[in-house]
Amino acid sequence: MPGGQVEEGESLKAAAIRETKEETGVDIEVLKFCGIYQNVHNSICNTLFLAKPVGGELATSPESLEVGFFPIDQALEMVTWKNFRQRIEYCLNEHTHPFYIEF
Repeated sequence: MPGGQVEEGESLKAAAIRETKEETGVDIEVLKFCGIYQNVHNSICNTLFLAKPVGGELATSPESLEVGFFPIDQALEMVTWKNFRQRIEYCLNEHTHPFYIEF
């Protein structure tokens, strides 16, 4: 799942587009704001969006050693790091939007 920091003067949406391009080579169109995960202890706030690919070519980067497109069920099985699977599931379930998860 692409991610990173918002640069000074950059919108959340623009940061999502830039980080996705940097980490995957794919240009995206942000479709929807889904919600926020906040790690209060570490002062980290993750903003999550749904997007669709609109261009570019898949490419690895120093932050993404493997990239690809997969069916949702297969992709969810591949996600094993921390609560990232839950984040994806919340984004895919419109009944949870917008969400705010604090931990």
